[in-house]
Amino acid sequence: MIWLIGCKGMLGQEVARQLDEKKYHWVGTDKEVDITDREALSAFEKSVETSSYLDTTSNDKHIKWIINCSAYTNVDKAEEETELADKLNNLGALNIARTARSIGAKLIHISTDYVFNGQGSEPYTEDMEKEPLGVYGRTKAAGEEAIQKEMTQFYILRTAWLYGFDGKNFVYTMTNLMNTHDQIRVVNDQRGTPTCTVDLASTILKIIEKSDNATEAFGKHSAPSYGIYHFTNGGETTWYDFACEINRLGKKYGRITQNCTVNPCTTAEYGAKVQRPAYSVLSKDKICKELKIKLPTWQASLEKFIKNPRFKI
Repeated sequence: MIWLIGCKGMLGQEVARQLDEKKYHWVGTDKEVDITDREALSAFEKSVETSSYLDTTSNDKHIKWIINCSAYTNVDKAEEETELADKLNNLGALNIARTARSIGAKLIHISTDYVFNGQGSEPYTEDMEKEPLGVYGRTKAAGEEAIQKEMTQFYILRTAWLYGFDGKNFVYTMTNLMNTHDQIRVVNDQRGTPTCTVDLASTILKIIEKSDNATEAFGKHSAPSYGIYHFTNGGETTWYDFACEINRLGKKYGRITQNCTVNPCTTAEYGAKVQRPAYSVLSKDKICKELKIKLPTWQASLEKFIKNPRFKI
C-alpha cells in the first residue's frame, strides 16, 4: 500500500489521479492528519493497518511507500510565518521520515530548487552546496537534512516552477491576467524550468514501479539508488518568456480571448518582497540515467497542459 500525504494539494491531486489510473492500493491524507504531530501520523498508520483500507484478498497488508507532497510553499508569507513554515517543511519531514522508518516504508519527498542561492550559471547538480536565500528555502533544506539523518530508504525529488490542473499556479494566473488586462509585466532576469505536475507525478510512480519490480525480480541492488534527484521538464527559460509562450498557446487553443501585451521587467522593478534565485536550472542527468527516461521539453508539456480538457480557465 502507498500512503500519499498532501493528497489535496496541486501535486498530490495529480499523483492521486495517476495512482487510481494504475490501480494502485493507496490511501491519502491532508490537513486532517497533522504532520507536525508525530503521534497523529503514528495513529493514522495504525488505523490503516487494522481498518477497511486493507483489502483482505490482497497480499498488500501494510504501507510500503510514503509519498510526501505536503509543504508550506508561500515564499513571501514564510518570511512572516517562520515558525509555521519550519514546522511543516522541517519538523513535518522529520516526523514523516521517522514514521516511514518505524514501519519499514520507503519515502518519496518533494523538495525545491530554492535550496540553492541562484547565483550559478550552469545547471545545479544534486551534490552542489545548498545555500538558500530565504525562510522557505532554509526550511526545505532543513527538511532534506532531517530525512537524510533519520533514514536511508528515501528519494528526495527537487523540482521547480511547478504548475498543474488542480491549484493556483503561474499558468492559470497569467491566463486570467491576459484575459482581463491590456498589458502585464513579467520579470525577465530569473531563469529556470517550468514543470508540469503530470510529468512529475509520472516520475514518482516510475520510481515506485522500478523499485518494486527490481526488488521482486532481480534483487534490491537493481532498484533506483536511494538519494537526492532533480526533476523538471527539459530546457530553461525566464518567467517573461514562459508568459509569452502561455500567451501564444492560450490564444491558439482559445484559453485567451483578447490581446494582451506582455512586457519584460527586472525583479527590482517588479518589487518582489523576497529575494528569488536568479538562476535555478536543475541538472536532470542523474534521474534520466537512473530511470532511463527522456524529459519532455517545458514547451511540449505546456502545450499539452493548455489544450487538455482538464484546463480550468
